[in-house]
Amino acid sequence: MLRTLRNRRLLAYALVAVFGFPVLDQAAAQSDSNTDEDQSAPWADVQDILNHRCVVCHSCYDAPCQLKLTSPDGLLRGASKQAVYHTERLTDAQPTRLGIDAQTVPEWRALGFFSVLPSSDQKDEDGSLLERYLTLGRQEPLAANVPIPPELGLALDRRLACPTPQEFDTYSASNPKAGMPYAAAPLSENEYQLLMTWAQSGAPTPAATPELSEEVQAQIASWEEFLNSPDPRNQLMSRYIYEHLFLARLHFPGTDPRQFFQLVRSATPPGSEIDIIATRRPFDDPGSAPFYYRIEPFNETIVHKDHLVYPFGPERMARYHQLFLDPTWTVENLPSYGEDEGGNPFSTFAEIPARSRYQFLLDDALFFVRSFIRGPVCHGETAVDVIEDRFWVSFLDPDADLSVTDPSFLADSAAFLELPVGALDGRVLGDLQGLSHENQVKYLEFRETRYRESAVHETGFSYDAIWDGDGTNPQALITVFRHFDNASAMTGFHGGIPETAWVIDFPVFERIYYDLVAGYDVFGRVEHQLSTRLYMDELRMESEDTFLFFMPPDVRPTLHETWYQGTLAELHTYWHRRYVDPSFPTGIQFETDTPKQEFLLELLNRGNGLWAINDPINRCKKPACSDDDPTRLRALANQTGEWVQFFPDASILLVETEDEPPTLYTLIHDKAHYNVAFLFNEEDRRDPQADVLSILPGIVGSYPNFFFKIRQDQLDPFVNAAKEVRSQVDWVKFAETYGLRRTSPEFWQTSDQVMAMFLANNPVQAGVLDLNRYKDPRPDGNPDNN
Repeated sequence: MLRTLRNRRLLAYALVAVFGFPVLDQAAAQSDSNTDEDQSAPWADVQDILNHRCVVCHSCYDAPCQLKLTSPDGLLRGASKQAVYHTERLTDAQPTRLGIDAQTVPEWRALGFFSVLPSSDQKDEDGSLLERYLTLGRQEPLAANVPIPPELGLALDRRLACPTPQEFDTYSASNPKAGMPYAAAPLSENEYQLLMTWAQSGAPTPAATPELSEEVQAQIASWEEFLNSPDPRNQLMSRYIYEHLFLARLHFPGTDPRQFFQLVRSATPPGSEIDIIATRRPFDDPGSAPFYYRIEPFNETIVHKDHLVYPFGPERMARYHQLFLDPTWTVENLPSYGEDEGGNPFSTFAEIPARSRYQFLLDDALFFVRSFIRGPVCHGETAVDVIEDRFWVSFLDPDADLSVTDPSFLADSAAFLELPVGALDGRVLGDLQGLSHENQVKYLEFRETRYRESAVHETGFSYDAIWDGDGTNPQALITVFRHFDNASAMTGFHGGIPETAWVIDFPVFERIYYDLVAGYDVFGRVEHQLSTRLYMDELRMESEDTFLFFMPPDVRPTLHETWYQGTLAELHTYWHRRYVDPSFPTGIQFETDTPKQEFLLELLNRGNGLWAINDPINRCKKPACSDDDPTRLRALANQTGEWVQFFPDASILLVETEDEPPTLYTLIHDKAHYNVAFLFNEEDRRDPQADVLSILPGIVGSYPNFFFKIRQDQLDPFVNAAKEVRSQVDWVKFAETYGLRRTSPEFWQTSDQVMAMFLANNPVQAGVLDLNRYKDPRPDGNPDNN
């Protein structure tokens, strides 16, 4: 058997060399652990199966039973009955971040985690939990190409049993179809036997991490010296950098494209073993003892949903010198740590020039926007249910932003810019200050007064007031797509002209980051969750209002009304004191009666090639685009129709040809809303007749809801059949004809193919896609499955 497995491995590497389908993670190509292959399966083979069949669901805070399988440490930690996502929690929960909040198996057991692997104290002769789940899936496989049994729920908030080894017999008797892989096609015989052989041999895992090259070690040493300089200015700069990069996957350009690192605070200095200081938030007090900024290898499987890549080479260090150390400024006293300081970064980092801080964010605007909607939180409904399904983002130019050009602006408004995390206390529900919008109202009044008193109030904002990336940075324009409880972002403007657009200035950019990233605690109580969401609501509205300042004064009220339709939305506007000064002129001479479209398209024209002006599938006009559509998909894109509402949030279309490599497209369902002003009852605010699809080449998003797989000669029938869908029964027939159910014999093969293509096309940014949200169309129209 093991000889067969070794042959399988050699064949896999041969396929990599011939067809260019590399393994999904560098660890799979590393040398085997120091186990005896005559007794156990090679770790590289085991990890390859875990990555392709298990990590696709078990890789984040929303992993079932907190069983995170992206590393040996996650396997050893095991599972827990405690849910990370708990919308009714009245007190903060104990964080359970892998690699941070506990370091040993006994420490994890003390936090309530139980083993899923063979262990010395396990007396059950039936095997470990892992073996028993795999065996259950083998004994009771799901029927191919049919809907999964109704008792197997797919809702992310479904109640999970999470049985311990002692409870599994009772659980399996009541849930005979709940084996692994859950609600999906079974493992192949080879995959099953390999995992069982490994588990029955004690589930050995590698003890050593790969050695770093001399080049990488030199870069790490250089960065740690730079970040730990004793000079007060360097110390404040390093704190600012750390608080903004604590989630980043640092990558040294020119090195292994699959090698990443993370910036941590350690109790130990450079040159010694890292001892991470565990705090809830990056601005929490690291303690009275000295600490050091260290760069640690990231040795887990790369999953796309939390893969936030940030280049960190010599050019970056030179840029930091230019931004933070070359300007003249001084530090009299370093600020303290804690929620009060973290709740107001404008006072904490007041000594650093505002232009330096804003330009730091603008340089990597896409990274920071992605950090709002990606990262380890994963289940991001708190952040994304306050945004439209697609909108375009631009940024106020630093020279047009009073918070940058007027030295007194931030100093005078700092008291109004405190974030919700700074208003919470330790009591149950605190005093609910975080739910108040009083400070935001005061800030908007302050901001309006300052701009009214400035020279721009005489002329209005022109196109020059929008940052153009300094002619070199394509991150100046960004498209954000919402996919229900997650989102994605990409440079440029994609899709048709959106209903809304944002213009973000420095105070908004920094506050969104500290609200959704640095200050957000997924383990926090309900007050924290609510205050985070409500504050993000304020920041969305502020960004929309800044966009309206570029529009002619007479169209601003009409545009705003289209964004907030309904009596409740009007009350919401009144309650939040929404107001765009009608005396503030626009500095743009519009030439059409569609100023929103004219303005947005002109921003593209100013890019001098940084962005594509046309979107050839969704938004293409002659003469740039001919009637010929080589993709054959233009007839589906940016079109309304009853058929659109049946498509899931994000599906992947794989088109195969005989003579060329297959092509991938992402079909994104842009759901229309009358407004996004409220936390609950989204369906009551939907306008499905205005829904459209945006279709983009490649992979967009981290959570595909469905795979369509067709031949190129099926493109026209696929398009025609899609537009004929009128009912749930029609949709199920369409999905079964052109797509793959979770139980399809081709499901895993297609998943592997999609992920291999993703990695081959973008080796630095790609990661394992999450299949937790993959749909299973049913005639009954269950929204959790469809």
